[in-house]
Amino acid sequence: MTTEMAALSGLFPVDKTLERWLRNKAIEAAILDDRTTRLRITHEKVDELFANPLTADRDAVYAKQLYLNLDTLAPYVSGPDSVKVGTPLHELAPQHIKINRAYIVSCTNSRASDLAAAAKVFKDTANANPDTPPKIAEGVQLYIAAASAPEQEAAEAVGDWQTLLDAGAQALPAGCGPCIGLGIGLLEPGEVGIRVGHRDAQTYLASPEVVAASALKGVISGPDTYEVPTNWSGVEYGYGTGAEPTTENKLSNFLQQMESLIERVESIETPGSEVDILPGFPEKISGEIIFCDADNLNTDGIYPGKYTYQDNLSKEDMARVCMENYDPQFDSITRPNDILVSGFNFGCGSSREQAATAILAKQIPLVVAGSLGNIFSRNSVNNALMGLEVPRLVQRLRTHFTSPSNYTKRQLTRRTGWTLTWDVKRSLIEVQEGQGGETWTEQVGELSRNVQEIIAAGGLEAWVKAEIGKAAAANT
Repeated sequence: MTTEMAALSGLFPVDKTLERWLRNKAIEAAILDDRTTRLRITHEKVDELFANPLTADRDAVYAKQLYLNLDTLAPYVSGPDSVKVGTPLHELAPQHIKINRAYIVSCTNSRASDLAAAAKVFKDTANANPDTPPKIAEGVQLYIAAASAPEQEAAEAVGDWQTLLDAGAQALPAGCGPCIGLGIGLLEPGEVGIRVGHRDAQTYLASPEVVAASALKGVISGPDTYEVPTNWSGVEYGYGTGAEPTTENKLSNFLQQMESLIERVESIETPGSEVDILPGFPEKISGEIIFCDADNLNTDGIYPGKYTYQDNLSKEDMARVCMENYDPQFDSITRPNDILVSGFNFGCGSSREQAATAILAKQIPLVVAGSLGNIFSRNSVNNALMGLEVPRLVQRLRTHFTSPSNYTKRQLTRRTGWTLTWDVKRSLIEVQEGQGGETWTEQVGELSRNVQEIIAAGGLEAWVKAEIGKAAAANT
């Protein structure tokens, strides 16, 4: 899930729960002939892992520390349509939100344990009403797809898979399917689903138990065994570690802040050196700013999942559907050589490279955002799309064009009349805020020579081919 948070990778300390899981997998691999993990997961390798477990250094420096008190967690439902919106189940259930489709699918939410949790909802209902077999509510369709074939086999072996089928669930093959808008079971305009679908439908994300209970009752709800937490006042979280501060960590935090302040002052006082520009590489890039006013605009918004595996789409077709899930009007508003500016965490979500290549197909050479998702940023370089992070520009655009009191009715894609010029050689941008408006500059990161080479070659693949060609020529 680090990808969903725009992180490139995530490291977690190993614990006893993980050790038990690895031990079980090692036993499976040793006794079952069909396991491909026989060489990868062995008791010897588990012993080696826990003999020297991965831990952070005591003096490790972090950009930010956050804590979450797990004892205060209660069931939540995300949505509609954004994981940034979360509502406690006991607040959402009384609203009796009718659903049309329910999904227990995807690699993150359909392991054997998840299917068992969902099946238990129907088994408990059957035990409470032995004369009435539990069935999915009228007008609701429940879709199930295991995270993998072995996970489905495990669910079938204990009867959980059949329990869900008997209740009326429709089985789908293991794979991405509805989550990326492919295959059957997609939400239609106006429908409500507790899990993915059409941009004009409403989507909620929930646990397997809540999805199963909602499918059984026809409205978003929890299983009958669910009890509202007593004296619950919310999830306890915040900055830091949540532990009582000590003199040692107070001093450490103070020193880190002072070092950070010194670095910022030095970067302001020291003029940046000019970047060495490759022959033929543009020293300046300039264009009118097109503003897509949204944070967390993910790769599915940039390039819809239903096109991801259509290899026969032409460059023109890719340009036409670019940003379709975010704003269907994007294609008619933008022009060649525009500069696309968006909010923070642009390009989060899945790693599909078409999110970068579709923007290039629109003949947009540069993306500027408050911050870029790490995987999108890397994919951009790999495919010759340039990107910059300029938080100040996003803030200025929002101050000028967006009313905070009416943000929900903002214009999704706007021709601003502002121009941005990136002086690549001087690592400096200049923004002209419309005719007669303010002009300002800001220093940005350097575009290094090796990145210039990749972009000039047309992307990493083309660069690698060229380098192999050079090496082959030199050896002949």
